[in-house]
Amino acid sequence: MNQDYIKADNWSIIEEGFDAESVKSSESLFSIGNGAMGQRANFEENYTGKTFQGSYIAGIYYPDKTKVGWWKNGYPKYFAKVLNAPNWIGIDIEINDEILDLNTCTEVKNFRRELNMKEGWYNRSFEATLQNGTEIGVTIRRFLCMNLDEVGIINYEITALNKDTKIVYKPYVDAGVTNEDANWEEKFWEPLDVKRTGNAAFVTAQTFKTHFKVTTFMQNSIFVNDKNGNISPSNIKTGTDKIQFSYDVIIAKGQKSSIQKIGGYTVSMNHENTVTAAETVIKEALAKGYDQLLADQIEAWSKIWEMSDITIEGDVKAQQGIRFNIFQLNQTYSGKDSRLNIGPKGFTGEKYGGSTYWDTEAYCIPFYMATKDQQVARNLLTYRYNQLDKAIENAKDNLGFTNGAALYPMVTMNGEECHNEWEITHEEIHRNGAIAFAIFNYHRFTGDYSYIPEKGLEVLIGIARFWYQRANFSTEKNQYVILGVTGPNEYENNVNNNFYTNYIAKWCIDYAHEQIQKVSLEYPSDHKSIIEKVQLSDAELQDWKKVSGNMYFPFSEKYGVYLQQDGFLDKHLVPVKDLDKSQRPINQKWSWDRVLRSPYIKQADTLQGFYFFEDHFTTEQLEKHFDFYEPFTVHESSLSPCVHSIQAAKLDKMDLAYTFYLRTSRLDLDDYNKEVEEGCHITSMAGTWMSIVEGFGGMRVKNDALHFSPKIPKEWTGYTFKINFRNQILKVEINHNETKFSLEGTQELTVFVNEDAVLVKPNL
Repeated sequence: MNQDYIKADNWSIIEEGFDAESVKSSESLFSIGNGAMGQRANFEENYTGKTFQGSYIAGIYYPDKTKVGWWKNGYPKYFAKVLNAPNWIGIDIEINDEILDLNTCTEVKNFRRELNMKEGWYNRSFEATLQNGTEIGVTIRRFLCMNLDEVGIINYEITALNKDTKIVYKPYVDAGVTNEDANWEEKFWEPLDVKRTGNAAFVTAQTFKTHFKVTTFMQNSIFVNDKNGNISPSNIKTGTDKIQFSYDVIIAKGQKSSIQKIGGYTVSMNHENTVTAAETVIKEALAKGYDQLLADQIEAWSKIWEMSDITIEGDVKAQQGIRFNIFQLNQTYSGKDSRLNIGPKGFTGEKYGGSTYWDTEAYCIPFYMATKDQQVARNLLTYRYNQLDKAIENAKDNLGFTNGAALYPMVTMNGEECHNEWEITHEEIHRNGAIAFAIFNYHRFTGDYSYIPEKGLEVLIGIARFWYQRANFSTEKNQYVILGVTGPNEYENNVNNNFYTNYIAKWCIDYAHEQIQKVSLEYPSDHKSIIEKVQLSDAELQDWKKVSGNMYFPFSEKYGVYLQQDGFLDKHLVPVKDLDKSQRPINQKWSWDRVLRSPYIKQADTLQGFYFFEDHFTTEQLEKHFDFYEPFTVHESSLSPCVHSIQAAKLDKMDLAYTFYLRTSRLDLDDYNKEVEEGCHITSMAGTWMSIVEGFGGMRVKNDALHFSPKIPKEWTGYTFKINFRNQILKVEINHNETKFSLEGTQELTVFVNEDAVLVKPNL
């Protein structure tokens, strides 16, 4: 049974009623971020119940030593992880000499949380009766500034409900934090300095090994009945990695008091002197004041939604789902800094280490490309170009490849491989193809070819060289084969001739070859310098073509489908519908040996190839493959439902497309996989956007033009989305009767609806 305590609402995530069992899940769902930092929705006050404390800073990581049963050559030496950063949100509260703790209160009523996605703030309120009989009402608002992205602010307000009340606010900054997923139970932060100036405090610490220096700061203001009390701390406790102030306030029954706490991080990635930077940013925040900071936040989110919102009429749960996904994507990555990328959990948890996976290229780039300035997607491509040398090193050191062959890491923070499962690290090599495909996809959508001669061609050559060396000639088949791989379906390891891997390998070589020819004709000076730099000869190009022109793809004449891998038909082919529900999810119920021998598919695999290369196949071929493989798919990857939703919509299987859409859009809100307490599935959220725009909207780019084949689920009365296509903002409105377009700017645009040309004139 899926969780159902989140209230349906168009613009907010709402929880009503306090339930200790849902605290960790809610900490994930109500997470906030601003691209530079983020945090789970932990309580500010002390809480002794089950909780998963987490604050995170973009780009700050730690190389945790790999822990394995036995060592194999080629294992990555470390597993990079996003670090639980020093805690600045903490405010211990004493009420008439008793610590406020919702886990020990005699009664908690009217508990409510709201994550307001439209305006970008998180609110929590409740009434509590403490064991000493004091009754208080509490309202807390917290947000992380989108503009001043080193700053967050908390407004924590207490009302005395039944008697005069003495309140002691004890705000603190604490660098003595640990990670829940630490392999060796070690600490990651080395405290350097603790400093206090007036109502401000600064704790500076640096990471062991990577030596990122971070100053975590706070600035406190105490109010009584909305008037600034200018109260100084009555007590200050200072340790090597923590500082805590105490502020004493007495209020009469019916009165209220509050603490406004400004906090955040300044980091050595951006500042030489992190303490001075923190002092500067505090001054800036204080000069604006709480009300102006909140107004700026609302305005910043208004601009984000103006471009990226998708509206759905007639289906509140579907509407809430897509907005939650878009909101989290925008909280996680702003596109301002090309050193950063998108971790699968964003700022909502530690799982997957906060690192970069192929998810970015396969799922996230389309969203950022269409809803932001194209420079944002270009920055994501530049991130990989900047790590090309490391990818070449990876192929050389771990696979023994030569001549500049590049294998991009499965998981990375800085270009080095840091995934600790051998069968994934060395065998799930299709991720190389996704990186090349992203370059193709970027050019196809934006029309910006300049990236390829400037940076992309070197990446494509390195990837093509990898595939040339990874394939080998089979005298038995008289074709080239790729052995010992794991495809997108991670429920098969060490298989031969995974269709998707072989297909994308061939495509990468052919695409690289085409771009070399194009650059030689159109950018001859760039071509000359690149070819000299990488020492590429005509003879090598001919060798590539032998491999791509004679690649083996396993095919079943009996079923008329490409086989996921050589041995797929040797499995006991029992469809998922005939699998006892008590056995699901199989990754939690079965031994890994049993999973590997089963026919069950974690996510789109052969169908991933049909998604990327849809125009290489007929609709009839897609339908045949979809009908063959989907019945064996258990969708136990967050990346699975979106691809199947897009393909089901194309095939007019609208009930199925809608079911998959709901699953991808509400994967976390409804906790389908029973794991949301570990964090939200950020990268798959981009797939939700794709499910609507590419699935129901049928948007494709063909011959430099936008094409649509619009469809609408019967549960909806209409939906809209916007696309930034080559610096023209096109709004698409679809209902059961018609599709309408409106265009910002001064230039007209021709689009195609079901292959018919439609001239869209700008809204002048």
